[in-house]
Amino acid sequence: MKKLVALILTIVTLMLCACSLASCKSSEEELVIGITYFAPMNYKDKDGKLIGFETEFAEAVCKEIGMKPKFQEIDWEAKETELNGKTIDCIWNGMTITTERAENMAISTPYMKNKQVLVVKAENLAQYTADSDLTGKTLVAEKKSAGETAAQTDEYLKKATYTGVDKMATALMEVSSGTSDACVIDYVTALGSIGEGTDYENLVVVESLSFGEEEQYGIAFRKGEADAELVKKVNDAIAKLAEDGTLYAIAEKYNLEDYLLIGKK
Repeated sequence: MKKLVALILTIVTLMLCACSLASCKSSEEELVIGITYFAPMNYKDKDGKLIGFETEFAEAVCKEIGMKPKFQEIDWEAKETELNGKTIDCIWNGMTITTERAENMAISTPYMKNKQVLVVKAENLAQYTADSDLTGKTLVAEKKSAGETAAQTDEYLKKATYTGVDKMATALMEVSSGTSDACVIDYVTALGSIGEGTDYENLVVVESLSFGEEEQYGIAFRKGEADAELVKKVNDAIAKLAEDGTLYAIAEKYNLEDYLLIGKK
């Protein structure tokens, strides 16, 4: 009887230890990734599945470094607060690298180029040229984005009446509905979000205009020794995926291969 009781206790102890180890392992291997939803970076297909260039890129990197990705929607305006508050582990969402962001956060290897562009209704395209005056026009951009910086500092755009909105998707919706005359967004976003086959078929990019210098995308992490090893692992994984063609294949799937800064076919 005593042997049976001892055996049962041993089995229970082993099961509890196994559960504890599995729980710890799961927690250690999870990478909480802060995102907002917009095509072609992170968005949901018709079945509700999260897809996009950044989604698949993050999944591929996490596979390389032995972590499980957990995508968490954030308020873009509060992205640094969420990162520093440790509700997320990184910001991986078509984030433009700026001097200020590089000072406050650890940034990965730059992997994609971008620029800020003006989006308007197709029927109004002729009104927007380098010689046109935006006085009396209304303009929107996502708060705390590179688009907002352009809207507030570019001499051409500053003549319009500017309002910040919560998301790039909101900016597009406002222009499409006629609530705003134009918006400033990432060119990469425009590639996947407007035109034929999208929800915004009535919108176009003013291709003759762009604002500011060419931008580069990177992944943001907390600064400090505790996260330095994670940044190194991610950068090593990015280099591997660029070298073996995986990164190019993911970009090609979303028609972004021409915008990669690294990677080969």
